[in-house]
Amino acid sequence: MRMTGTDYDLLEQQVASLFESERDLIANAANFSAFVFHELPLVNWAGFYFPDRGDLLLGPFGGKPACVRLAAGQGVCGAAFTSGTTVVVDDVNAFAGHIACDAASRSEIVLPLLVRGGVAGVFDIDSPVASRFTPRDRAGLERLVTRFVALTWFPDAYPWRPPAEPELARGVDVAGKPGVP
Repeated sequence: MRMTGTDYDLLEQQVASLFESERDLIANAANFSAFVFHELPLVNWAGFYFPDRGDLLLGPFGGKPACVRLAAGQGVCGAAFTSGTTVVVDDVNAFAGHIACDAASRSEIVLPLLVRGGVAGVFDIDSPVASRFTPRDRAGLERLVTRFVALTWFPDAYPWRPPAEPELARGVDVAGKPGVP
């Protein structure tokens, strides 16, 4: 299947315009997911996972319903979150530990959200086509995610870090406030 190249310069301009007057994390994540889902060819899912009590929790997305919670360090999302680097998988069936939320997915790219020197989540894109994401796509998508981060307000608690086990036992949530363990 042959496709024409994606114009990432144009997409980056559109992202900047989309977030021109809004900085809210949830609103921008929802619009960014929808934008990528509809503008990038041969994609069947695009969305966010954010850290929550040591796991990754589903955020705004475009596509079929997805896995809600991913165990810490597991799957392609966990690998990108843990390493803080983009992970491209040409064949998800060959990736040890791949978490199949949609059986139609054949390839995947996961990009970390780098905020204030840490990882504040990941942006995940799936495709029903094997080897869908080229080095050019990786570079273009890294630019789009960098622009998303630059134009979005992340609370001071970002990047969230899971509390140590003793803190969980004492009933302290990830923001350091009393909570339910």
